[in-house]
This record gives sequence, structure tokens and C-alpha cells, in this order.
Amino acid sequence: QPQLAESGGGLVQPGGSLRLSCAASGFSFDADAIGWFRQAAGTGREAVSCISRRDEITKYADSVKGRFTISRDNAKNIVYLQMNTLKPEDTAVYYCAPAFCAAHYAISKIGPDPWGQGTQVTVSG
Repeated sequence: QPQLAESGGGLVQPGGSLRLSCAASGFSFDADAIGWFRQAAGTGREAVSCISRRDEITKYADSVKGRFTISRDNAKNIVYLQMNTLKPEDTAVYYCAPAFCAAHYAISKIGPDPWGQGTQVTVSG
């Protein structure tokens, strides 16, 4: 069964950095664009970033541009989200999922699989 598993979250002080990982199993990882999404307590899930199948497109929410960098290693079936200069408003559970990732279109989750467990990022201190 196709699965994506998020990891790398934690507690960090404002201005700090974290690198999230999204590891895929059970499907051809390089067949899909992958997106990162987040959900803060009491709010809806929002798209953060996405990367196309072969890196030709990367997109970021305005709130993270210049601070977050998405990348992928198809040989290892992993997508990374490097998060720098973290702010308290970045606190959320972060999820990865196959995504629609194209210029001039909003990032959105695709496919029938449910969301994974996510990884908690807390920026405080």
C-alpha cells in the first residue's frame, strides 16, 4: 500500500532551523509531484510548498518564501523541506502528500490516500 511518512519535526526557538523528511514506500515515488502542507491548531490545512516530479517546478506559499526550501531525492524516495528562520506562526503539524504542482495553479493534494500522521513543528522560546 502506498505510504508517505513525515519526520523531522520538533521544538525549536524562533530563528532556528529544522529539516523535515517525507519518505515514500509502496509506489513509484518519481511519478508524482509532492507537496508539503501544514495545519495549525484550530485552523484549516494549508499548502506550504511543492516540487514537481523532476524538480523543474518548486512553489512556496508567500508566508515561507525565502525561508523554506523543498528538494527531492528520487533515488532515496525522500522529499525534504528545509525550514530556516522559523517563526512562531510556523507552528503546526506538517504533512506531505502527492500533489498538483504547476505554475499559476494552487498547490493541492491529489489521490485517494488519506493524510499521514504528520510531524509536529513547534516554534517557541
